[in-house]
Amino acid sequence: MSRFSNRMMAFTVAAALGAPAAMAQMSQIRLAAGMHLVQAEVASTNETRTQGLMYRTSMGPNQGMLFVFPHDEAHCMWMKNTLIPLVVAFIDAKGQIVSIHEMKPKTETPQCATAPARYALEMNAGWFRTKGILAGTRITGLEKAPAPR
Repeated sequence: MSRFSNRMMAFTVAAALGAPAAMAQMSQIRLAAGMHLVQAEVASTNETRTQGLMYRTSMGPNQGMLFVFPHDEAHCMWMKNTLIPLVVAFIDAKGQIVSIHEMKPKTETPQCATAPARYALEMNAGWFRTKGILAGTRITGLEKAPAPR
């Protein structure tokens, strides 16, 4: 299938699901939590941070999304228009997880970092728990993330 056909199919699927017509393209980054590797899309702009994982129907077992914020704050995430159950780890500027929160699809209840965070890493629900990854764990590879815009 050609690149145009793939984009047209993605547009058609997004439109059928009620998603915004133009879904932003995101770069990818490889991260690690100890021996566990993650292939993450990077949301580093207002547009991509707002879009997040909305309207997705699945995500691979070691895939996720890294949100890069311009300031260290107690950022909050919610699941509006997000169809799959997720878990979010808030990560400080040094790469240490400050808190982890499980999130239910289609909810608007905010889940907030318990300390200032520079990043948020969303994975499939239960991912951190099943890997034994807790607050205090260091995430490596963040230095390769694009600067927030």
